[in-house]
This record gives sequence, structure tokens and C-alpha cells, in this order.
Amino acid sequence: MISEPELVDGDGFVVSEVLTETPPPGPPGPPRARRPWLWALGGAVVASAVWGGGLYAHEKRQDQGPDMLGYKSVENLCETAELKALVDILGERSSDSDGDSGSNSGPEGAADPVLETANCSITFGPPETGYTGEVMYIRHLVTDPGPEFDAVARRYGEAEPYEGLGEKAYLQTYEDEAAELLVLDGQVEIRVSFNAMSSWNEDTDEPVRETKRIDLSGIEVPLAQDMTALMAALKK
Repeated sequence: MISEPELVDGDGFVVSEVLTETPPPGPPGPPRARRPWLWALGGAVVASAVWGGGLYAHEKRQDQGPDMLGYKSVENLCETAELKALVDILGERSSDSDGDSGSNSGPEGAADPVLETANCSITFGPPETGYTGEVMYIRHLVTDPGPEFDAVARRYGEAEPYEGLGEKAYLQTYEDEAAELLVLDGQVEIRVSFNAMSSWNEDTDEPVRETKRIDLSGIEVPLAQDMTALMAALKK
């Protein structure tokens, strides 16, 4: 507080001392905010780590190749493909012969990095009067076979879509002559087929081998049963 000036011995005014009251200390101020760039830097580090981890996982998946859906390489396709339902219809298997069963060889015996194929030839019933069959198994290790599968399946123009097997499936039947079921499941193609056989001795003009025909009405049911079992066996 500032006081009034006082008169001293008539000589003049003496200005009294100026007194100022010191205000009491106020409440403490708010804490200083952390610098926002520190938070931004921390966020950038986290984002970089997440992005880097995602990139590593992506590259790792790329290195591993396409997802094969559990389908594995097979050493002996004839043993894996039991075909029990077809045996009940066409007769016991009288002979089997592996083609390139379990093959994954390229030039000079090196492993083929693109394609792995296996084949099995089968005879149902007596060799002279039975049906001949074939099982094919292809693993596409790099490229997607999907765009070409429809064209291959319909190469004779008589294949019909078959529901409930793999990603896509086609069925072809030729009365009592033959039948074929093809399945695409991801990177894998599987085919089970059979057909009647006939051959002649030109010298005697007599059949050397002629299939005794069987009524194949409803053959798609045992074919589908055997295909389902084979697909499961190829994943074991």
C-alpha cells in the first residue's frame, strides 16, 4: 500500500516510504506438457516395427510358396489310392503299375521347382475282360492352375460341373464305356478315371482283350466316394 505524503517543519514534503504487500504464493501451476514430437517419434517407431514385422511375415510366406492346403508329396500313389467303391463295381484290382508316381524330377533328375506329378495305372477285374483305370495327382508348386482347369476339364466338351468336391470338380461319363472325375483344390489337381479296353488279333480277327461291360448307371457316386477318400489320404 502507498501512504499519503507528510509535511515536515514547513520545509516541504517528505515522501513516505512506499510499502508493497507481497501477495501470497498461488497454487502450483500445471505440469509442463511433454513435447509432442517425442510422442510422434514413439508412434513412428511402433509403426515402423509393425510394418517391418508385416513385411517379414509376407516375405516369409512368399519364400514358403503357395498354400498347399495340407496336400503332401506321395511316394506310391497306387498304395494311397485304394478306390474301394470302384472295386465293388468294376471288380478287384488285378494289376497296378506306377507311372511317375511321386515324381518331382526335372532335367537330369533335378527336383522340379514348379510341378510335382504322380500317376498310377490300374486294372479292375480280369486283365482280359476288365476295365483299365488311372489316377493322376499334380501339385502346382508356383503357379495357380485355376485359370486353365476349366479349359482342360472341358477339352472334349462333355464335362459337367460336380458340386461338393474341392474348389471345382467336373464329371464325364460315356455310357458303359468310361467315366472320369477331375478335382481342383487350391494348387492341387486330382483325376480318377477308367475305361473299357479292346484289342484285336488281326491274324485271327478275334479279340485279344475285350471288356465285359457293366451297367455304370450312377457311377458318379462311387467315383465321388473314392475321390473324397483319396483327397483325405493325400493330406496325411
